[in-house]
Amino acid sequence: MRVLGVDPGTATTGYGIVEETEREVRALAYGVITTPPGQPLPQRLQTIYRELQRLIQEWQPDEAAVEELYFNVNVRTALSVGQARGVVLLALADAGLPVTEYGPGEVKQALTGYGGAEKRQMQEMVRMLLGLKKPPSPDDAADALAVAICHLHSARMRGMVER
Repeated sequence: MRVLGVDPGTATTGYGIVEETEREVRALAYGVITTPPGQPLPQRLQTIYRELQRLIQEWQPDEAAVEELYFNVNVRTALSVGQARGVVLLALADAGLPVTEYGPGEVKQALTGYGGAEKRQMQEMVRMLLGLKKPPSPDDAADALAVAICHLHSARMRGMVER
């Protein structure tokens, strides 16, 4: 199964494409979609949408996983990230991809066994699980890979339960 993981943000949207075979889980691609800070919000959202469309076309994922919004103290940032999430969900829906959303605690639990894991622990687990020489960078790309791996684990568990 090939999964596109997305960590939405207006300035930086992380993405990671992982594939699970009978033998391994590997990263096919990862990185970030960035938008210029001075650009009007509609154009920034359009950039995110178009880049996701391009990635979906290029990598042909079977499913997608998106990190849920973590609400912090800054309401303006939360609203902006929420708008980016909406555009991400639209791009995935337009591509006909099944989408599952995961909260940060769920992702941490799936990868480290502890829902309160530190960022470095998460990055190290992503590195180990994907057999990378160093933790993926930047953080948004590592988070997107973590969401994709979480989805693979969840799909595997659902498969076991359905048998």
